[in-house]
Amino acid sequence: MFKVKSKKIVSLEGGGQVLLERSGKAKHISLSVKPFKGVRVAVPYGVSFNKAEDVVHSKTGWIKKHLNKMDRLEQEAIEQSKHSHMDRKDARACLVRRLDELSDKHGFTYNRVFVKNQKTRWGSCSEKNNINLNANLVRLPDELMDYTILHELVHTRVKNHSKRFWDELDKLVGESRKLDRKLSRYRVLLIGLPNSQGRG
Repeated sequence: MFKVKSKKIVSLEGGGQVLLERSGKAKHISLSVKPFKGVRVAVPYGVSFNKAEDVVHSKTGWIKKHLNKMDRLEQEAIEQSKHSHMDRKDARACLVRRLDELSDKHGFTYNRVFVKNQKTRWGSCSEKNNINLNANLVRLPDELMDYTILHELVHTRVKNHSKRFWDELDKLVGESRKLDRKLSRYRVLLIGLPNSQGRG
C-alpha cells in the first residue's frame, strides 16, 4: 500500500527552513509562524506538496515579515528568562496566598485553584468556579498579578466579558481595560523557551 508522505522541509531564500506537514484537520493550505518553532504549513490530504511549496514561495514577503517579528519575541523571552528566575513551588505558594487575600478582602469564594505553566493564557475560571492561574504571573508587576487574579475572581460571579463584567472589575481595579492592555505587553512570558535554551 502506498504511504502518503507526511512531512517535507523546504528552504526559503533568506527565510530559513519551512516545514510542510500533512494535516487531517486542515481544509486548505495554511501558514503559521511561531516563536522557537518557525514556519509551518498545514497541507490537507489531497493537496500536493508541490502546490503547497508554490504557496510558500508566493508568500515569501509575508513569511519574512512575521519571522522578523518572531525573532524579536524570542529575544524578549530569552531576556525575560535571564532576569526573572521562577521556582514552580514558590510561585504556587505566592499565587495561592494572594488569591486568598484578595478573595477574602472583596468577598469572593472559589472552589479549587490550579497553578500551571499555560502557554496561551494568564488565567481562567471554570463553570464550577475552579480557578487556573499561570505560574508566570509571579514575574509580572504586582498590579498586573492582582489584576489577573481579580479578573478570574469576578468570573466566579459573571461568566462572560459583558459590560457587567467590566463594570464589576472596574470597581476593584479602576481602569480594567487599561490594565488588560498593559498585561498584553508581557505575552512573551507565555511563549516559554525550548529545552535547548534552558529554563529561567
